[in-house]
Amino acid sequence: MNLETFYEYCLSKKGVSEHFPFDEDTLVFKVGGKMFALSSLSQWEKNEQSVNLKCDPDRAEELRAEYDEIKPGFHMSKVHWNTVALNGNLPDKFVKELIDHSYELVFKSLTKKIQNEITELEN
Repeated sequence: MNLETFYEYCLSKKGVSEHFPFDEDTLVFKVGGKMFALSSLSQWEKNEQSVNLKCDPDRAEELRAEYDEIKPGFHMSKVHWNTVALNGNLPDKFVKELIDHSYELVFKSLTKKIQNEITELEN
């Protein structure tokens, strides 16, 4: 997956906004004010691209056991976050499923009021 595909896919999801809350290098995508995906832009430039994605703890363990490209979240809670290497070994469709899972976990954690506001948005 290239940066443009990653960027456009994340932004295509309902209610998503992009931020740089930590520094000018770390691109963060949020829904309802909560992070669901983040990535270092300088790592993309070095061709060492990866993305941190939220994940159900049980599924996170299974994915880490099955795929060398999926590790415990770098600088994140190792229970709830994975770092996914986007070195071309994982199909884009699978990476998009991981992004979807992260988005859905965060969306479900939002209050019903915020969920409804996001659901009613035009995309």
